[in-house]
Amino acid sequence: MRLKAITCEVFARAVYLNAAFAPHVVDVELVDKGLHDVAATLRETLQARIDATPASAFDAIALVYGLCNRSLDGLRAREIPLVVPRAHDCITLYLGSRARYQAEFTGTPGTFYYSDEYLERGGTGGRVKGRIVALGSTTPINDTYEELVAKYGEDNAQYLLEVLGSWQRHYQRAAYIDMPLGKSDDFEGRARRDAEERGWRFDLLRGDLNLIRRLVHGEWDDADFQVVQPGQCLVATYDERIVAAEPGPRP
Repeated sequence: MRLKAITCEVFARAVYLNAAFAPHVVDVELVDKGLHDVAATLRETLQARIDATPASAFDAIALVYGLCNRSLDGLRAREIPLVVPRAHDCITLYLGSRARYQAEFTGTPGTFYYSDEYLERGGTGGRVKGRIVALGSTTPINDTYEELVAKYGEDNAQYLLEVLGSWQRHYQRAAYIDMPLGKSDDFEGRARRDAEERGWRFDLLRGDLNLIRRLVHGEWDDADFQVVQPGQCLVATYDERIVAAEPGPRP
């Protein structure tokens, strides 16, 4: 089998590692992490990548993504099957299973998650001008107070900072997911310092490559993966399946 793995760049290390040991040929294509900020833009980009993949060169396309704010909802398989993990977001892929994801969110819902692979792709060393960047979060305004004043005036700048800072009241824990991969910086230390500054509990969680390995290696059981056959459409289900395949018109 020849597989194309279209992956968010935050999984680059994990996908390349598992592609090297795969029992078949895997071509890896990275997609910019910043596209998560607008679901429609990410969906359009992924569909374009899918459509540009020649059926003569690949047997399947693996999307290394979670549903990610419904960004995958509506994607169509053209001439090649698509394979998608049953995951709400990237945290499931870092933790290795839906069961573990659910246990963490049920046990401590107010958690800010950190990961080396996510933060090293942020381009700001893990912080955005005084405000932390968490796994799966977006930061639509990254300016300092002085820059906000220059752009919007003092009253508007103060209001924006109050609104953007209100999220901190909903969190009680900083959880650093330690993946069994290389380290480019001391992001664990930064997560610990963020927790101390904000009065949050800090937890160290061991990452697990299980879902990514099975996705890249072609071990696609129905419990953890959805295969979308040519002509079908990927849809969000709002139940324990997370995603499903439905009939759709051929292009």
